[in-house]
Amino acid sequence: MNGSWTSFGGDLHLDLTERRAAGAGLRAALEDALREAVQDGRLAPGTRLPSSRALGEDLGIARNTVVEAYGQLTAEGWLNSRQGSGTTVARRAAPSPAVRPARSPRPRPAVRHDLMPGRPDLSLFPRTAWLAAARRALATAPHEALGYGSPLGRIELREALTHYLARVRGVRTDPDHLLICSGVQQGLGLLCAALRERGTRSLAVEAYGLPPQHAVVRAAGLSTVALPLDGEGALVDRLDARCGAALLTPAHQYPTGSPLSADRRAAAVRWAREQDRYVVEDDYDGEFRYDRQPLGAMQALDPERVVYAGTAAKSLAPGLRLAWLALPDALVEPVARLKVLADTMSPVLDQLTLAELIASGTYDRHVRRCRLHYRRRRDRLVAALAEHAPHVRVTGIAAGLHAVLQLPPGSPSEAELVARAAAAGLALSSLGWHRADPTAEMAEVAEEAGPALVIGYATPPEHAFPAALEALCGMLGAG
Repeated sequence: MNGSWTSFGGDLHLDLTERRAAGAGLRAALEDALREAVQDGRLAPGTRLPSSRALGEDLGIARNTVVEAYGQLTAEGWLNSRQGSGTTVARRAAPSPAVRPARSPRPRPAVRHDLMPGRPDLSLFPRTAWLAAARRALATAPHEALGYGSPLGRIELREALTHYLARVRGVRTDPDHLLICSGVQQGLGLLCAALRERGTRSLAVEAYGLPPQHAVVRAAGLSTVALPLDGEGALVDRLDARCGAALLTPAHQYPTGSPLSADRRAAAVRWAREQDRYVVEDDYDGEFRYDRQPLGAMQALDPERVVYAGTAAKSLAPGLRLAWLALPDALVEPVARLKVLADTMSPVLDQLTLAELIASGTYDRHVRRCRLHYRRRRDRLVAALAEHAPHVRVTGIAAGLHAVLQLPPGSPSEAELVARAAAAGLALSSLGWHRADPTAEMAEVAEEAGPALVIGYATPPEHAFPAALEALCGMLGAG
């Protein structure tokens, strides 16, 4: 017998079949089911139970069986029963079986100042504009937009992005070659899976990058080959036949900040053409340039050999989970097919809202406001370090939302600096954490250059930035 009741304003499933099969009588099975419902919280203290007549009818059992079960559970302290008030779950029900107490975790220093890189100032999110755009988008969206649609994403957003990316980043694409995904990491995973289907077994990555991305690559079944870096970006002359594809951050290398030189961009595209390979361009913060002319997307050099990956994570918020891939023709079908297997399609309402923001010009205005805000943040960071920690050299600051702080040789190690920061309530990252291939040789080079930290100066909200800056300078100036 299985049953559920609605007499007390909600459904509760009681499974009596397994208990009867185990040899329990009907009354005992009902008592066990109710007792378990109280123990696991499905029946909270104070919950009013249905009358014995109503429960009996719902479960298809005699009323007297329910009366006897209620009586037994009341005697045990699980239920309360009062004349005229019905039956309720007792406030002090019988104790649940003893559970081994969980081991208390070791206390961690409280984070008072968040300077982790890769995050925007979330207090800048345009809530009012987003809400207005969402209302307009929802009011004008066709009914079919709310159903299952193309795995490429809503056509409204793909059309808006086609024009926006061409105007702002120089990307050459069209709506049929754009795919909306739930973050660049999902897009990268889909790409790697599609490339592996085509026989690719390895992906060249920059020697310093984002470890979660490297993990995504390996999870897709590809090995990684680290490309060394210098002041002109990745040494793309190390790309060879054993590299099945390459992942680069040409506009603003993450995390060192160096742009890939024009000659190396051309060389990477030439390699892809000659070897029948693909380059994945992660344009993670392409809208934020301060002291130099914006660098156009590398994808424009050859849209059939370069996959462009962009995101709203830095310009709006990572919680939106909105990113996009501009795909070569040969990769559209396999990546879209894998997108269907991953999650069918990305959330529609957020896509429609972003399309409305872009089409109305609100997104451009928001980006310009953020660009000015982050440039001021960067200038305050540089000025404060020059005054309070002049031995620290700040690099990689012509663009983006983070800076690299390089300390002189002989300074405490990166691990010691991160621990010192944690003790001061500062959350930040070391350059070494970003190594794609932490070999001894690379570690020696890093040690010769001195330790370095990666600071996300965009991360704190405006009211918290002065205190975070003061704590950082105090930690670094302590020697």
